[in-house]
Amino acid sequence: MKEKEILLRLVEAEIGRLPLDDTEPQGLYAPIRYILEDGGKRIRPLLCLMGADVYGGEPEKALPAAVAVEVFHNFTLLHDDIMDKAELRRGRPAVHLKWGESGAILSGDAMLILAYRILQNGTPVYGAGKLPGLLEVFNRAAMEVCQGQQYDMDFETCDRPVTRDEYIGMIRLKTSVLLAAALEMGAVVGGASDAERRSLYDFGVNLGLAFQIQDDLLDTYGDAETFGKKIGGDIAAGKKTFLHIAAMEKASAPQRDAILAPGDIGEKLPRVRAVYDALGVREAAETAIAEYFGLALEALRRAHPQAGRLAVLEEYAYSLMKRNK
Repeated sequence: MKEKEILLRLVEAEIGRLPLDDTEPQGLYAPIRYILEDGGKRIRPLLCLMGADVYGGEPEKALPAAVAVEVFHNFTLLHDDIMDKAELRRGRPAVHLKWGESGAILSGDAMLILAYRILQNGTPVYGAGKLPGLLEVFNRAAMEVCQGQQYDMDFETCDRPVTRDEYIGMIRLKTSVLLAAALEMGAVVGGASDAERRSLYDFGVNLGLAFQIQDDLLDTYGDAETFGKKIGGDIAAGKKTFLHIAAMEKASAPQRDAILAPGDIGEKLPRVRAVYDALGVREAAETAIAEYFGLALEALRRAHPQAGRLAVLEEYAYSLMKRNK
């Protein structure tokens, strides 16, 4: 398998070839360039290329699918930041703060269309016979991400406690399925069997669950400089994260009041974190991360990658669980 750094260079070069610099109106395309050039970890396109490679396919042939997934992912981030009123994305001002909400919405719409165009235009690379399968996986994931976002918004106005199972169902849709779809799309290009595709998809789903719970953990216990956004954003927004739900399950009435009481983030974050510490919420999150990551590795081994091709994908999965941002 090609090393991750080589695959990452392929992705960056392909994104760099998108016709964004000289296309008018720049008021539409400059925000797209801004959010894409900021990089991020490129997890989804890397997984797509690795999904092709583990079944003996050429990663280069999965590049259009990989970039389509990355453009779609960044479209969801752009709109998500508007809905969350987020100020920072990857340590820089969010698109809606630089170009306004209307401009950000329109550029996000254009990114969704661009993702489909990239996927379609890649047909000569991976062959016309692959396109229906790729579209099936992509369309399913795209709709499920939207469903997950709606559940996330519903939870914020819900007048009853959200259960842990409901939360896992939401993050499965909002976060996990796109990781899983990226892997499965790579497997389609690589010529995997249906059973292999399903197992690789299951690997992605469970990896995504572990990844999102870790993200919840970092939002409360991470370092702002390395995390790339303000710590405590979920607490400030009253989001029902894994940590919040685990705490509310065990909290006494005074502890629940402390979690729910308003306040500026400078005062509220340490107050809520103290309750979390008293209830062992951090440890509960770490246990859940380990459980889902273990399920991911089991599914990966069931996916039957070609001999010698498992190690890099497994190593990359481990690296995602050691992140601090």
